[in-house]
Amino acid sequence: QVQLVESGGGLVQPGGSLRLSCAASGRILSPNSMGWYRQAPGKQRELVAAITSGSITNYADSVKGRFTISRDNAKNTVYLQMNSLKPEDTAVYYCHLLGTGVWGQGTQVTVSS
Repeated sequence: QVQLVESGGGLVQPGGSLRLSCAASGRILSPNSMGWYRQAPGKQRELVAAITSGSITNYADSVKGRFTISRDNAKNTVYLQMNSLKPEDTAVYYCHLLGTGVWGQGTQVTVSS
């Protein structure tokens, strides 16, 4: 059994920054591709960023240049650094073990003045 625990969400002003963390227990992350998804009210859950076991990254067009996904296998943790936040980034953000049914509990990110 693997468990993903997210933290770091909160309320920030437009243009601000936030870093989300996803800590894994039950196994190391190294062999797994990880992703951050988000779901805004009334919208479909969408992939924001992904990182492979080889640290190859992929981003949604809407966040390219603003968000950075990274991983620290020694700490069994995946991060999402979010800069230049916009109100449209407001959503519940989920950490996901790609290709599996394993998800974090979700953390709320609200961007508002």
